[in-house]
Amino acid sequence: MKHFSVALLGFGTVGSGVYSIVSENGAQIAHREGIALCVSRILVRDFDPEHEPNLHLAPRALFSTSFDEIVNDPAIDIVVECMGGIEPAKTFIIRALEAGKTVVTSNKEVMSKNWPAFEKAAKATGAGLYLEATVGGGIPIIRTILDSMQANNITRVMGIINGTTNYILTQMTESGQSFEDALKEAQALGYAEANPTADVEGYDAMYKLSILSSMSFHAHMPIEVIYREGITKLTKADFETAHLLNYRIKLLAIGKKEGNQIEVRVHPTMIPITHPLASVRGVFNAIFLTGHAVDDVMLYGRGAGCMPTASAVVSDIVYACHHDKQHKYMTFVNEESISSEIELVKDFHCIYCIRLHVADRPGTMANIAAAFAEQGVSLKSVIQLGENDGVSSRITFLTHAASEFGVNEALKKIEALACVNAVESMIRAEE
Repeated sequence: MKHFSVALLGFGTVGSGVYSIVSENGAQIAHREGIALCVSRILVRDFDPEHEPNLHLAPRALFSTSFDEIVNDPAIDIVVECMGGIEPAKTFIIRALEAGKTVVTSNKEVMSKNWPAFEKAAKATGAGLYLEATVGGGIPIIRTILDSMQANNITRVMGIINGTTNYILTQMTESGQSFEDALKEAQALGYAEANPTADVEGYDAMYKLSILSSMSFHAHMPIEVIYREGITKLTKADFETAHLLNYRIKLLAIGKKEGNQIEVRVHPTMIPITHPLASVRGVFNAIFLTGHAVDDVMLYGRGAGCMPTASAVVSDIVYACHHDKQHKYMTFVNEESISSEIELVKDFHCIYCIRLHVADRPGTMANIAAAFAEQGVSLKSVIQLGENDGVSSRITFLTHAASEFGVNEALKKIEALACVNAVESMIRAEE
């Protein structure tokens, strides 16, 4: 039986979960996989329980405050980075790879922002780099893309990949809560951080989409090229409109590839209630892939939390133990910058749901319809939300698939019309 020594960088939620799984399930892993895993070192900032509340979960002899002690130890085979943030995680990952050690990480931010540097360091020494836990928590999406869909050209990835926002949107949909009330509830339940910006403004989903789309399309998609919009501007009226149109509102991460054209975006999206993603509730995640051969595939599960994420980390550790001499590095057509072979699509084509507050006067609808028509935007349906008081009303327009640039130009002209009080919302929709 082969023995592998593992060092953990960080002993917070994920790190302690990894230690727990290896300790409690190590015998079964050894029996099934023929490998013996041992956590031999755990890096912490200091030994102050206020800074490191999980010190009591492992023997004191395992803890160290020196990364040099870990990276220079020839007995350590695998370094697991679960510290979070950019530094010192970035430096530690590069140094571990340069030392020829396999690295497993759950850190989507550092991975999405520094992938080229990590790949370069890994290739230079032949070290392994594994990142299953960076995207979907316990959902095995990375392995699915790399190992189960090799025969496919993936043309679309679309997913709910942030549990915090999905919980908030579920509450706004099912209970009619405001964004503020749903966020407070999510924070009280531990689903949202005290500072929820990374989640509710779409940054977390953007980091994950960078990784997902890069792997799916074999082209590095840095976060700078991803369109991002959060959920903070959504109102009860948006959910009432979605309900009337038989849609659900979700924060979707979307990547599409057609030929050499790629588009990547994160934003609130209306999807039909019959779509598989529409039924994903609460803190659960789901990722929808389309391959040219397999067609549609969806993976569903817990996208965050101690044990689901730790499960993905340990899965990578076991995989590395079996495959660490046959690395399969990503074959990107570009590395640090966007290649001339790739055309980034900024003028998205999708359905748009637009709500206007308008004056109740003759010619209003004709003027609005003319502004849309001038930009080539075809209207699919028009509905009135709420009662007409004889002075003003709220009108919702659902378009056919249209150009984003065209819709924005039309809205500029519509907003300037004397009969339009306000453009209240514009939400994209996918079928």
